[in-house]
Amino acid sequence: MNYGIAFTPLVPAIVLWVALAAIVVIAAILLLARARGAAVRVAALALFLLALANPSFTREDRDPLTSVAAVVVDKSPSQNFGNRTREAAQAQQSLVDSLKRIKGLEVRVVDAGQADGETDGTRLFGALASALSDVPVDRVAGAFLITDGRVHDIPANAAALGFQAPVHALITGQKDERDRRIAITAAPRFGIVGQTQTITYRLDDQGVTGERAKVTIRRDGEVINERTLSSGQTASVDVDIKHAGPNIVEIEASPLERELTPVNNRAVVAIDGVRDKLRVLLVSGEPHSGERTWRNLLKSDASVDLVHFTILRPPEKQDGTPINELSLIAFPTRELFQQKINEFQLIIFDRYARQGVLPIAYFDNIARYVRSGGAVLVAAGPDYASNTSIWRTPLDSVLPAEPVGVTEKPFYAHLSDIGKRHPVTRGLEGSASEPPHWSRFFRTVDTRNAVNPPVMTGVDGKPLLFLSRFGEGRVALLLSDHIWLWARGYEGGGPHLDLLRRMSHWLMKQPDLDEEALRLQVQGKDLVVVRQTMSDSVPPVSVTSPSGVSRDLTLSAGEPGEWRASLPANELGLWQATDGTLKALINVGPTNPKEFSEVTSTTDTLKPLTQATGGNAERVVDGSSVDLPRIVPVRSSSIFHGDGWMGVRMRDASVVKGVGVLPIFAGLIGLLLLLGAFAATWVREGR
Repeated sequence: MNYGIAFTPLVPAIVLWVALAAIVVIAAILLLARARGAAVRVAALALFLLALANPSFTREDRDPLTSVAAVVVDKSPSQNFGNRTREAAQAQQSLVDSLKRIKGLEVRVVDAGQADGETDGTRLFGALASALSDVPVDRVAGAFLITDGRVHDIPANAAALGFQAPVHALITGQKDERDRRIAITAAPRFGIVGQTQTITYRLDDQGVTGERAKVTIRRDGEVINERTLSSGQTASVDVDIKHAGPNIVEIEASPLERELTPVNNRAVVAIDGVRDKLRVLLVSGEPHSGERTWRNLLKSDASVDLVHFTILRPPEKQDGTPINELSLIAFPTRELFQQKINEFQLIIFDRYARQGVLPIAYFDNIARYVRSGGAVLVAAGPDYASNTSIWRTPLDSVLPAEPVGVTEKPFYAHLSDIGKRHPVTRGLEGSASEPPHWSRFFRTVDTRNAVNPPVMTGVDGKPLLFLSRFGEGRVALLLSDHIWLWARGYEGGGPHLDLLRRMSHWLMKQPDLDEEALRLQVQGKDLVVVRQTMSDSVPPVSVTSPSGVSRDLTLSAGEPGEWRASLPANELGLWQATDGTLKALINVGPTNPKEFSEVTSTTDTLKPLTQATGGNAERVVDGSSVDLPRIVPVRSSSIFHGDGWMGVRMRDASVVKGVGVLPIFAGLIGLLLLLGAFAATWVREGR
């Protein structure tokens, strides 16, 4: 209960000040003149002025408010290393029990730093500010951080905290920890296929010096370089960009003896391969209505460098025209099919038959080109079933089916069961209806002895499109020359652009069109595991997070040939997935996440701030057990720590529950005081 005096003037304040000045002047004159009754007169005037000020006696009934202490517990992934999780739990329990024993202290506990897949680093002070956001500054008693010391949002100074109370740090982990990591110092995001890119990295060892490690570099799982580095040494590696799409480069260092965790011994860089120019050789045989379909498709793609030849005048054609009057360009067969054949990513034969232009030996070159990684597409017509068919050359060893005749009959192309799962043909627009919502073809080449099932079928379920692999290369065989009807819009046309573009990209080994693949994708805040397969089922996939925690996922069927599962992408860093055969990697967030850049515990990062607030940073582990300092209340001090103790600043904040007011000059009491003062003046004057 507090007592006091309050003034509620009956006149404006300026009137009171003028009256006070007048009384002072009168008092000075009376005193100088040594007038009789001067003191009584001045006292009467002062009482009159006091009555105008209207003083009141006040009484406040107050309830004391509790002081508030916050306990912020670090739940970041680095707290999972060693015994830090157990140490933090024990420290939290002991600390909260000690704080709750202090009378008049409210304790607030908040978990912070949880991995969310977006925040880079451990952020505890943001959580502290949120926990105290509704607490007035004069009620904050202090804050305790239970962490490994690796905090990445430390304020620049104590004033930035927004309160004046001690901050203490209780550090988990051992002071003699050691760890090794690979740090990427420079890495490209893109690279031209067929060229090399340079990655620069550094071997960082914490807690030791002069150690050596074996560093292994892999590209898409294949070892491309091995070397030995010393602690702190920087090195570079040149990586060949083999294909379009992500080229996953792993850099892994051998473990350090007694290191804290091997999680950050490996770093991954994804370099997106970009083809500078796709060189395509298009050889057209007999002129036909759809001859320009392939040319228009390839010329419309700015990334394609097209070389196109149409055989208009075979060598046996002799009509007596002088050579100097011919405007035709001789077909450079030797240059294309012997000297520079390996410079092409794709060779297309569009209704081409043997006309004596290509010697038999060159077809053998083409077959070897396919087996060593090249691609051939045959858009066949009646020529494929003729006596001059390219089947009747050494090229037959890499063609997926033998021709036996031609069927002239209208039909709708259908996706086979395999085709519904294959990335090239899956989900083609119009394929879901029956008949398919596209125009008919009117001719197909009959075949036998196919090396694999077709992805599209034609008349009476006969094969229409084969997609086959031979050695390292790929071959596509389209057994109708009427796809130009789709391009011309006959009967509504069809998805010729999608089909031909996907087919070309599959032949040129675009990774996202592979039949068997395991991929990791980030969609929003989720990590999606995608398994592309031609099989009817898939095994579970083991997913390992950046902190080393593994879990098995059972995938669910989505589109035909595609199985999916998802989980929260709640950690930054390298995620890995494997089904025992295939492996996928993806880096979520920056190349060098702060959370795993330095994982050894330390008091050094937080000590400057804590000591600036009067607090301290100390380890909670003494030997093998958790041992916390005593927690004591402190009323008034600038230092809140000492040998074996930490303090909280107890506040004297309170809230007013009631107020009593007694005016001094109100009613009979005030009247008597004023009358008494003037009566005393009159009596003194009458003497």
